Amino acid sequence: MTVTSLFSRFADHRNQTSLAARLRARRLAFFRHLLARVPRPLTILDVGGTADFWKRLKDANDGVRVVILNVRSEAIDDPRFDTLIGDARDLSSFADGAIDVVYSNSVIEHVGDLDDQRKMAIEIRRVAKRYFVQTPNAIFPIEPHFLVPGFQFMPIDLRAFLLRQSRLGWVPRERDQHIAKEIVRSIRLLTIREMQTLFPEAALYREHFLGMTKSIVAYHGW
Repeated sequence: MTVTSLFSRFADHRNQTSLAARLRARRLAFFRHLLARVPRPLTILDVGGTADFWKRLKDANDGVRVVILNVRSEAIDDPRFDTLIGDARDLSSFADGAIDVVYSNSVIEHVGDLDDQRKMAIEIRRVAKRYFVQTPNAIFPIEPHFLVPGFQFMPIDLRAFLLRQSRLGWVPRERDQHIAKEIVRSIRLLTIREMQTLFPEAALYREHFLGMTKSIVAYHGW
C-alpha cells in the first residue's frame, strides 16, 4: 500500500466512515443550521459547485433557488437549479447584494495566485448578503489534493517531479514536465491569516483533527 493510498482512506469523502466525510458532515450540519435562519424564498449562488451536491444535501426545496456557477456547463433537468458558465473572480452578472447566500466549497484555492483569490473574495463579498466559503488550511501537514505530507511546502520543481513519477492522491500522473508544473501551480492553499484578510468581516469556522486546523470556513451575514 502506497502512502497516498493510505491517506486516501482518510481523505475520501465518498467513504462515509472516512475522516473527510465526518468533517464534511459536521460542516454541512453547521451550514444547514445557518441556512435554516434565512427567510424563504431565497437564492443560493454556489460558486464552483454541482447540482448533485444540492440534491444529496436536500436543501434545494420549495422556496430555495440554487444558481450554480462553474467553468464548465452541467446538463441539469431540474427546475430547482440554474447553471451558469463563469469565473469566480468576475461575478459582474450579479448586482451588489443580489444574492441571499453565496456558498463555495474548496474552490478559492484553485482560482490562481493571491491576487486572483482576492478578486474572488471581493466579488463574493460584493454580491452576497450572506456567504459561506470553505478552503483547506495551507499549514495542515497533509496536502489534501495530492495527499503527500508537506507537499505544499516543497519547491515547484520537486512537486512536478513527483507528479511525473506516479499518481498523487486525486491527481493522475502527468509525464509532461511543463503540464506537471502547471498542475501543481494551479493549487494555492490559504492560511488562516490570509482567509481572515480576504474576508475581514467574517467569522472563521475551523475544522480540527488531532488539535490541528484541517480546513477553514469564512462565514458572514447570518
